[in-house]
Amino acid sequence: MKELKKKKKWSIRYAPTAENASAVKSLADALGVLPTTAKLLFTRGLRTAEEATVFLKQAETSLHDPFMLKDIERAVARILEALEKGERIAIYGDYDVDGVTSVSLLYTYLSRLGADIGYYIPCRSREGYGLSTSAIDILKERGVELIITVDTGITAMEEVAYATALGIDTVVTDHHECRPELPEACALVNPHRADDAYPFKDLAGVGVVFKLICALEMTRCRMDGRSEIDGVRQICREYADLVAIGTIADVMPIVDENRLIVALGLKLLEETKRPGLRALIDAASGNRTGDQKFPPKKRKINSGFIGFVLAPRINAAGRVSSASIAVELLLATDNERAAELAEELCNLNTTRQVEENRIAVEVYQKIEQMPTELCDRIIVIEGDTWQQGIIGIVSSRITERYGLPSILISFDGSTRGFASDDDLGKGSGRSIKGLNLVEALADSEEHLARFGGHELAAGLTIRRGNIDAFRKQINQYAHKHLTEDMLCISIDADCEVQMKDLTLALAQEIDKLEPFGTSNPVPNFVLRDASLLRIIPMGNGKHTKLILEKDGISMVAVWFGTEHTSIPFEIGDRLDVMFQLNINEFQNVTSLQMIVQDIQLSVVYEESFKDAWERYEEIRAGAPITADEDVIPTRQDMACVYTLLRREHQIGHTYFPIRRILSLVAQQGTPLGYYKLKTVIRIMQELNICDITEPMRDCFVFDFYFNPTKTSIEKSSILKKLKLQLCRGEETR
Repeated sequence: MKELKKKKKWSIRYAPTAENASAVKSLADALGVLPTTAKLLFTRGLRTAEEATVFLKQAETSLHDPFMLKDIERAVARILEALEKGERIAIYGDYDVDGVTSVSLLYTYLSRLGADIGYYIPCRSREGYGLSTSAIDILKERGVELIITVDTGITAMEEVAYATALGIDTVVTDHHECRPELPEACALVNPHRADDAYPFKDLAGVGVVFKLICALEMTRCRMDGRSEIDGVRQICREYADLVAIGTIADVMPIVDENRLIVALGLKLLEETKRPGLRALIDAASGNRTGDQKFPPKKRKINSGFIGFVLAPRINAAGRVSSASIAVELLLATDNERAAELAEELCNLNTTRQVEENRIAVEVYQKIEQMPTELCDRIIVIEGDTWQQGIIGIVSSRITERYGLPSILISFDGSTRGFASDDDLGKGSGRSIKGLNLVEALADSEEHLARFGGHELAAGLTIRRGNIDAFRKQINQYAHKHLTEDMLCISIDADCEVQMKDLTLALAQEIDKLEPFGTSNPVPNFVLRDASLLRIIPMGNGKHTKLILEKDGISMVAVWFGTEHTSIPFEIGDRLDVMFQLNINEFQNVTSLQMIVQDIQLSVVYEESFKDAWERYEEIRAGAPITADEDVIPTRQDMACVYTLLRREHQIGHTYFPIRRILSLVAQQGTPLGYYKLKTVIRIMQELNICDITEPMRDCFVFDFYFNPTKTSIEKSSILKKLKLQLCRGEETR
């Protein structure tokens, strides 16, 4: 199975029409912001100054009434009853960041109220996702009378019924997709319920828990004669940090009240009072806690820092060890213990990275060996030795690489020394826009033991003997729902910019649009037709720094995760760049830099080569030429190209796109134009100076002879013909 082409389709949200330009100018004038910032607000659907002001202000009053959630009053009543009676409560959570923050949030709040409380997070490898009867048996032995699920439970019909039969009540809080049949619990709080009228459906699991404790606190305020608004504000001040981490990590849309909660949480994290979070931020930033010689570096805490630095470390606990380590960190009150746990999470994350890369290599090999017809719409691959906590991350990489939904299934720990059709495997899948993965799994439900999740990410359990039938059926489903257009890898940008638009003032205004995330992404810009001046390896060769120039202004562009040896461009090329604008602070110097998202040859540049080729073909056919077309080479031009290419040939380089030859010659201080270089190559071939083939247009393979015959370019019939064409061209001017 071949990978999709790397070239991606760019989609630019802002269309520069007269109507749009007028609206942008009105926004910029009314808000006192730069035109580019106004375009960013416009592309986020903010058409008026009033809408933009609400977006930027992030007032606490934008929070919705939690009592609009179906069953939340019943949940509050049952929890308050348990508190009053002193019943033993267990919080049952998931092992990802959303689940860990949900458990920590509810545990902290109910502990403050004096609850007799504990928590239970299943082991990913032994127990898998969600409620289980074996876990309920353990909780029964511990004397639990009330289970509160967080970030799980909405599909646990049999397990909730089992708990009820044992005399244990269950309150379910969840945010995953619901099935038509719901568990018969004391309360089911989930904005995705078909009968739920809550105005915002995209809360994370921890967001649902946040609404629950807001409802609990508001109820207590009413009972005590206190202000409900003050109660909610206090909840925000104490817990918004945990809600922000879980919401960002679970890739929830950062709009509506998610945007407000995350913004409040980021402010809390800047000066966090939680020993565990402070220790994790220090450990992840390379700070040495308590070391007077190395005072902690101040880190800007934004959604990117949470998503790419904190969340993977918190997630690592549940992926390769026990999620309880992460909960213990978030609940820690002792600085020394917090530092130990933070270091442990960082080490677990390193282990996770190594294992992830090992699995990815194996999966790539399996895919390349698999007949295309078996997975031309959804890639379904199984393995016996893949750690179940890591296959979800690898699935994301597969989907990104091939542009297809993917499902990886691991039988790690389920075999008995030999493969059997009865072996139970755990799967994790990722989808692309246009295919709801939960609906796709529901169509193949007869082949699955269980499944659940979100539109773009889901989990499943399946027997080995059912995989072939499952693979076939889910691909048939995808054929009906995925068009060729949906399979095209596309990336979005907000608007095109010029170099002069890229200022520190713009970067500072972009910060005001934080927090970023799904539905409010980090702004992507497009710069057209910039010249590539330098290519510089960085980060031990893992990343690359480019120097780009346009309109006399140059800027650094950092391409993370791309080695300089794999850059498909040449110095002197003109490029279209999609990037994010970043403020770089190094050795007390502040500067702007681009963070590359994608680069393509400039459309204008490619057209210039096409036009040059067409004109060259006319010249080759005998058309008159003029001196300013600079077609006829000198002996020095021939010597320069010959010497350069022979030297490259000696170190094993034989294949050259014409862009590369132009670049190499320019770096030697003897720049040649397209026409002249093409003429040099034709004359070298004509005079038998070397063997030259052209497997595709403007791409050449050179093979130099060991002892070439000396000759003079004046013998070239091509050169003589061109001189005659030049004379005719000059005579007609």
